[in-house]
Amino acid sequence: MSEVDKGAAMSGDDATHGLLYKDAVLNHLAELANVAQFVSFGPDERQRFARVHGRTPNHSFETMGEAVEELLKAAPDNSVNVRSFTPENPKSREFVYGLKAVDDVLSNVRRLAGQGLYTIVNETVDVNDGGVSGVIFGGVLEFAPADTPRCVEKPGTASLPYQMGLRLFETVYHFSPRLSFDRAQRVEFSIHPLKRGYLHDHTIIWELEEVGDIKLEAEIGWPNRFSRHVGDKAYGLLVADALGLPVPATTVIPRGLAPFRFGQATGGGEFWIRTCPVEQVPGFFTTKRGWLDPFKLLSDEDPEGRAIASVLSQEGVEAAYSGALVADHDGALTIEGVRGFGDEFMVGRAERESLPTEVERDVRRLYEEASARVGPVRMEWVHDGERVWVVQLHRGATATSGSVIFPGDAQSFRRFNVADGIDGLRSLIAEASDAGEGIILVGNVGVTSHFGDLLRRAKIPSRIERIAS
Repeated sequence: MSEVDKGAAMSGDDATHGLLYKDAVLNHLAELANVAQFVSFGPDERQRFARVHGRTPNHSFETMGEAVEELLKAAPDNSVNVRSFTPENPKSREFVYGLKAVDDVLSNVRRLAGQGLYTIVNETVDVNDGGVSGVIFGGVLEFAPADTPRCVEKPGTASLPYQMGLRLFETVYHFSPRLSFDRAQRVEFSIHPLKRGYLHDHTIIWELEEVGDIKLEAEIGWPNRFSRHVGDKAYGLLVADALGLPVPATTVIPRGLAPFRFGQATGGGEFWIRTCPVEQVPGFFTTKRGWLDPFKLLSDEDPEGRAIASVLSQEGVEAAYSGALVADHDGALTIEGVRGFGDEFMVGRAERESLPTEVERDVRRLYEEASARVGPVRMEWVHDGERVWVVQLHRGATATSGSVIFPGDAQSFRRFNVADGIDGLRSLIAEASDAGEGIILVGNVGVTSHFGDLLRRAKIPSRIERIAS
């Protein structure tokens, strides 16, 4: 907040000697945006400010007890916190969380007032409600679930360009967050599935600061904390959809959120069920053409609820050709696929085939469109004879080149026949990794298949030894 705004936030004694009263700043912010409901008190136990839904701004309650009782009733979780501060240091002092009884709140406020502290009693906002918190700054939107706006100080925070982030929020949460602020402002916010705050809205603003017209670049990448929240595949497809790439109509059924939908109708009239793990686990969980009970699928494949974040129901594409693409660090592309559906190719049960020139051209153009916005990507694609669709998108270049899946030297190499299946390769990877050995895949599997994904993720020196047809 600028010095002008700080002055506007204070009145009377609050502005004396340039002291910054935390509750006065919050009261000023409430004139501009939705804030968490609160009532504040001075060391003399007199009410200072109040923002309670359904009451006029700074409604004067008869007693401290009445103010606290009204606030508890208005809070969605019937719970409040008590925050204390001094004007010489607006950073919070003692913080008491999650009080549900009027007497408990009053005793804490009076105890802190006895220490000469100012107090703010505000509604408890559950950070584990499926929403997100974050910061908008310099045209970049950074956020994470199950945290406060200070998540931006921690690793794993998602980062997107401002408009792209808003589109993702609108898709996932079914409403438009109230985050229309000037790029010269730094905004701390939280978004909630249930309406909260003084204005009873899905968006709460916690801090607004004038910082000047600064332009920053988002570091788009995943996995991150939000991609783990909705699932790796779901997040990649959300990014693809937000970029305007052709994604088949997809319904996401997450564990921690209401279902949401995005993408474009394909006209195929069929559906695929895809499990969506927290992080990419190539070829391990179910992908099936046709319908399966998503709740039974979650129960059967992840009974503890830790590995699979969601299930995807995705409209099928009339597949003329299907396959995958990876890019190396120099931008060279490897495009592989087969005629028809590509599920057998991805798990190594179908050999790669020669692709028509126009199919490779369309896949290459799709890659160029995506990489121009987010950098190198890996993708699974389906071509219907007229256009190419993205069915999975992952961020990052690979070290794959030609028949070399992952480069490097090893003391020795173990040979693995791809006919023994992808689960057999998982077991061998664990053994080879411990022994410092490399792996040679024997067979005509694609380097872009899940066989290649597993070896790249494990960073095991590996290559393919093809068998003459």
